[in-house]
Amino acid sequence: MKYYIIAGEASGDLHASNLMKALKEKDTHIQFRFWGGDLMQNVGGDLVKHYRDLAFMGFAEVLLNLGTILNNIKFCKQDIINYRPDILILVDYPGFNMRIAEFAKQNNIPVHYYISPQIWAWKENRIKKIKRDVDQMYVILPFEKEFYEKKHNFPVHFVGHPLLDALADRDQIDIEKFKKDNGLNNKSIIALLPGSRKQEITKMLSVMLKMVDKFSDFQFVIAGAPSQDLEFYKKIIKNNEVSIVENKTYDLLSISFAALVTSGTATLETALYKVPEVVCYKGNEISYQIGKRLVKNIKYISLVNLILDKEVVAELIQDDFNEKRLEDELYKILDHKKREKIFDNYYELEQKLGGKGASELTAELIINNS
Repeated sequence: MKYYIIAGEASGDLHASNLMKALKEKDTHIQFRFWGGDLMQNVGGDLVKHYRDLAFMGFAEVLLNLGTILNNIKFCKQDIINYRPDILILVDYPGFNMRIAEFAKQNNIPVHYYISPQIWAWKENRIKKIKRDVDQMYVILPFEKEFYEKKHNFPVHFVGHPLLDALADRDQIDIEKFKKDNGLNNKSIIALLPGSRKQEITKMLSVMLKMVDKFSDFQFVIAGAPSQDLEFYKKIIKNNEVSIVENKTYDLLSISFAALVTSGTATLETALYKVPEVVCYKGNEISYQIGKRLVKNIKYISLVNLILDKEVVAELIQDDFNEKRLEDELYKILDHKKREKIFDNYYELEQKLGGKGASELTAELIINNS
């Protein structure tokens, strides 16, 4: 079987790579061609474009880079026709992937969508295109199955969250070696996860770094994104006493005491590592105002709070993401009683996510429904 896979972000690269491994175990003659990253490339196949060249954040940024995006879509369509896959697998990344789904359907290529677009938050009218263009949908959040099937009469497969697979398959690290290799001392660690795109890292890290001098009993360590080089971070860090760990976010989280995390998949990753966190978000003001008006009936922005339907972790959004509020919330999650309550909620979260096996189950369903 020939598979064409499109993952446009770091999280998509991770989950697609684990899905590819599961597919390879079930089909020894498999062929992959894909848009993704280093993790997918390590599994094998032909990398067409790296996700670092695809990531544009917010409405304003998308408009500024519209020409590049349209050229990528045109190139992708032609590449799919040239390759003629048996199955197209789309991984999240809806702005791009929904256009490709429509094209594939028109050309009689089966479309399997892994990790649903978050239409329950905004752009719910995309359900019409999903019903028209997607043959099989695999959802990873427990409430999504009910949303699709009861509200929109569209059958989907709930496969559990692939992060549980990614974390379960990891070996325990040698803590002392990790600290020595990365120049870390013996102080407790507050991890800084400012995101993966240049625009968001610049905005988020500049505020996060203001905590360094205020919490001198801790060491602050930045989780460097695989898509960014060290020099980019150094320009933002300047004279702040902070360390950087490159492309080892999970290792860092496994030994962290607390974390400041940019909204996104990383909020869930941090929770699954049982690290108390403050969720942060500040985007382009125009993009934020547009998004605020489009998102409906959503009380939270972090996956942790959304899944549990209550405020487990503090969310500092836009103007609330400032030095004073961040300092206050960071103090709270260092308190013993607050931490115990967070840990209890994290346990509940893990139970709701359905356990490990998402990658294997999705691979099995893809093969059975092909």
